[in-house]
Amino acid sequence: MLEVLYLVFNEGYAATAGDDWMRPALCEDALRLGRILAGLAPEEPEVHGLVVLMEIQASRSKARIGPEGEPILLLEQNRGRWDQLLIRRGLAKLRRAGELGGASGSYALQAAIAACHARARTPDDTDWERIAALYEQLARIAPSPVVELNRAVAVSVAFGPAAGLERVDALTAEPMLKSYHLLPAVRGDLLDKLGRFDEARAEFERAASLTRNAREREVLLGRADACARALR
Repeated sequence: MLEVLYLVFNEGYAATAGDDWMRPALCEDALRLGRILAGLAPEEPEVHGLVVLMEIQASRSKARIGPEGEPILLLEQNRGRWDQLLIRRGLAKLRRAGELGGASGSYALQAAIAACHARARTPDDTDWERIAALYEQLARIAPSPVVELNRAVAVSVAFGPAAGLERVDALTAEPMLKSYHLLPAVRGDLLDKLGRFDEARAEFERAASLTRNAREREVLLGRADACARALR
């Protein structure tokens, strides 16, 4: 049930297809059901972990979309628009999950990662080394190529884009990520940071061809165009 709830929330948070970047009603429904479930199972730490994760992510909703409906990525968001009430609720539940002995559960670890962002007043204040360590813990209990890709992103910010790219390159042969647009998107971003603009452009274009979300495609093609301009 927790997995289904989080799938519903994620479809609202970052729609896999269509013309809209977010579908807020799905986030609200998943969060409402999660809170009900936490009330029915108050001693289950992973239920609290999931609710924390959804509350902290939902706190960013107003900052994730620009005036024309365009996506605004995490490090570019106006954190003054984050919902502090949702963040406080989430952090309180995260402590509750820890008290119940569930700090090392899958959802609690993901919630702890989200909490690192929520506590940082600016992107530069973010404890990326802790985030990378939390992803390492998550990879041990819930191994998946997507977790490793997220870990690579954290490593790239904490220790430099070359370190992140090394990890991403190790994932390029993963069958599960063959059609996953975020793999070339992340690789393109790291290549861009390293000044390898021609390779980055190709990766952004590939990512744009794989996503089914129109808003996300626009962002990726914009990144590809920026790389092409850097080559002139």
